[in-house]
Amino acid sequence: MAPMLPQLFFLHFEGTSFVAEEGDELAGFLCGFLSQSHGDEAYIHFVGVDPERRGEGVGAALYERFFDEVRAQGRSVVRCVTSPANQGSVGFHEALGFEVDRVVPDYDGPGEDRVLLVRRLAPR
Repeated sequence: MAPMLPQLFFLHFEGTSFVAEEGDELAGFLCGFLSQSHGDEAYIHFVGVDPERRGEGVGAALYERFFDEVRAQGRSVVRCVTSPANQGSVGFHEALGFEVDRVVPDYDGPGEDRVLLVRRLAPR
């Protein structure tokens, strides 16, 4: 997935986009941003973990880093979107405390349904 990742996320959202490395190897990344429309929200747009590193906590650690950063910036709600066909993703997000907000038919075009997920952050 890394080749599909536009550099603009790390240039324009550098405070809320993170990489995880193991030595010189990329283990995973998370690209997120603070909502410009909703002052209490943040959004996780793109996440990838090296398939050989899945199940090691890399993704969860990236999410926790994002939660800490956006919480420090006064955000209390995190949103993200996934495909209903990707039950692994839905389960992963639910394990991290996300709830299914709703499923929206044709969200990304005809036949492109999406699961909208939300997590409310507790203050630290």
